[in-house]
Amino acid sequence: MTVLIRDSGFAEEDWPHGFTGNRREISGENGAALDLASDADLAELKGVLNNIGLIRVDFPKFDDGRGFTLARRLRLMGFQGRLRARGAVLADQYAMARRAGFDEVEVSDAHAKRQPEQSWLFRADWKANDYQSRLRG
Repeated sequence: MTVLIRDSGFAEEDWPHGFTGNRREISGENGAALDLASDADLAELKGVLNNIGLIRVDFPKFDDGRGFTLARRLRLMGFQGRLRARGAVLADQYAMARRAGFDEVEVSDAHAKRQPEQSWLFRADWKANDYQSRLRG
């Protein structure tokens, strides 16, 4: 089982169409979500981003930040669907994930027990609590 983390706290899975790494199985809001590895080549997605309702980016280790870069690049390429980080993301990284462009984070039940909801909610005010906002005054 998995737990989704959003600004409002823990949530259950609500994507009914499944997940795939096969780009031919995706089709808008009613197609499977696309799973991307942290080393994915985004050039392959040019021209098809509008056909994808959800992209899930893998974080194989908590100290592997390539997923944050992928999220930012996807948003700059014009992806407007749901963007989800999955795997080894820490509560301390939640604000960075949101700023990079992720809408939500997916972790295992075991991970959620080690880092309870309150740990994630503490970082949910990600728009106001960054150094750039403080410097702008």
